[in-house]
Amino acid sequence: RVGLKSSSGSSPRAPHPLHRCGASAECRAMVVQRRVDPDDGVAYTWQEFSDFYAGKFKQSAIAAYWEKECSPAKGQAKSKARAQATAAASVEALPKAKAKAKAPHTMTAKGAAAKALAKVMAARDKDWRIGSVVYQVFVDRFAPPADLAAKKVPAEALFPEPCTLHEWSEEPKRGDQNKETGYWAHELQFWGGDLPSLTGKLGYLKDLGIDVVYLQPICKAFSNHKYDATDYNELEPQYGTWDDFKTLVDDVHGEEMKLVLDGVFNHMGRRNEFVQEAFKDDKSKNKGWFYLGDQYPMGFKTWGCADNLVELRLENKGLQDYIWGGPKSVVANWLKKGADGWRLDVAQEIGFDHLKGITDAAHRSKPGSLVVGEVWAYPSRWTECMDGVLNLHMGVLIFGVAEGKFPGPSAAQSVAGLIADSSTEEVLRSWIVVSNHDMPRFAHRLPDMATRKFAQVLQFTLPGSPLIYYGDELGMEGGDDPENRATFQWEKVTEDNEMLLHTKKLVAMRHRLRGLRIGDFRALASQRLMAFARFTERVQDTVVVFANGSDESVQEMVTVPDPRILGYTLFKDEFSGEELRIMGATLSCEVKPKSVRVFAMVDESDNPSGAQYKRVFGHWATFAGVPP
Repeated sequence: RVGLKSSSGSSPRAPHPLHRCGASAECRAMVVQRRVDPDDGVAYTWQEFSDFYAGKFKQSAIAAYWEKECSPAKGQAKSKARAQATAAASVEALPKAKAKAKAPHTMTAKGAAAKALAKVMAARDKDWRIGSVVYQVFVDRFAPPADLAAKKVPAEALFPEPCTLHEWSEEPKRGDQNKETGYWAHELQFWGGDLPSLTGKLGYLKDLGIDVVYLQPICKAFSNHKYDATDYNELEPQYGTWDDFKTLVDDVHGEEMKLVLDGVFNHMGRRNEFVQEAFKDDKSKNKGWFYLGDQYPMGFKTWGCADNLVELRLENKGLQDYIWGGPKSVVANWLKKGADGWRLDVAQEIGFDHLKGITDAAHRSKPGSLVVGEVWAYPSRWTECMDGVLNLHMGVLIFGVAEGKFPGPSAAQSVAGLIADSSTEEVLRSWIVVSNHDMPRFAHRLPDMATRKFAQVLQFTLPGSPLIYYGDELGMEGGDDPENRATFQWEKVTEDNEMLLHTKKLVAMRHRLRGLRIGDFRALASQRLMAFARFTERVQDTVVVFANGSDESVQEMVTVPDPRILGYTLFKDEFSGEELRIMGATLSCEVKPKSVRVFAMVDESDNPSGAQYKRVFGHWATFAGVPP
């Protein structure tokens, strides 16, 4: 079943609210009718509905959802008492977005609930936003241009002074602030990467197994990072033409990948025409878009103490229409040109209401599009405003386990708590970030290869979409900006690059194991390990993960409380190839220091061990395609 938000704790089984509230006999008679849940189209009796949720949800919430959202099944007239019952229910039914989050427990669902669960999983299978492998690209630094010399021609004025254009082999270096422009020297260093050069390297990303290509800002701006937009609706000329963008979109989609752009809607660049107009014209209709006045040292409110970033007054209706609310908004414009979604910069400063508005606008412009936001906070509630977040919390948790600062059992419980506080779908659509342009590179943070591999396995087995920052798969190093924004080192793309081989193995494993892509999460009780299971409505998708972030080996017996997994079922470690059989719903194994064991269930439907499943869930239903 779907549709209900868990209460803060379990409570004793209460009588049906329609009896408790003193409703009429006619109203109480409604409990024997069947009602159709609009989320799954299945008809249920009140008893089926109530029994499943008893002790898990507040009875008032169950009754409210039943009365307000579930219509009588065909052939059953609506009762006049329905209005009385609805009035008596004190808790409003939750929005559908949150309703879907509370699906029946995957391990115990049966009957109608199991059918509803299968629909939930089928929807996840079809949703490209769930469980994808994301690759972040800084266009200027990813692929060298075909003709760097041509970009230096003064007539083109692509890189006016004080901008500098560099050879691909040069490393970015921090410099002083230019007093005339207000930019730091390293913000105006360019390497010439563009959309055509990126398009020419899509084969590399396809071979790596990437599902989503995420580009840092590509709209017109003065700096190299482009977080200072001068025109949201114009493509940066340094990156190419609109024909180049169309070719990129077509080729990305041709490789069955998606394209997500970076939306910087908390602030604009000081050179933006709207900013300049507001500065110069007191009668400008755009003055209300900004915070202007003598109380600000520069006459306007800056963001992040950056002289060239002008913070936006997002409460202004005209500004809202320009960015997301209008039919020709910035959000709509790029989606209509072929982009598949948006990553929102500093989303936590945009606020809940505006984020919801941007997300709804994106979905109107392109149904099924993605909106995720950069949120340096606990993800719950933020995930309600968008499709997901950049799950920086999960990344910090992973580093904590890898560096021995966060006990594994506590980490597993933290992930379970996060899902309970938000939802499985919202977490699955969120990007797991361990490295990007605003933090030291993965190899810089974890120089020890074993520890880095350990953290990366967690990134690829925990619920969510793992994000690879360009070059991290090669072991590129780099501290804070600008070191972490160096050019992609194509010479490291070799058949014996250890980090690249490990990354490819994890991507392939994730594509092959459905439970890791779309599965639910359950923390498993353990004394020292980070132990958890990923599972779907199909028992053979089960994956059990044991992670040891300590500096010594750990031997443990862990219960896997899934009644669908029968005794002596075979599990195989994806890395070592070791095989274990589950005994009495437990798995016992040794996990070496800084290592992860990923045990996937083996389909043995062609031998006696698999034959025992023949009458579980309806004659071989758990092993689809195998005849009885």
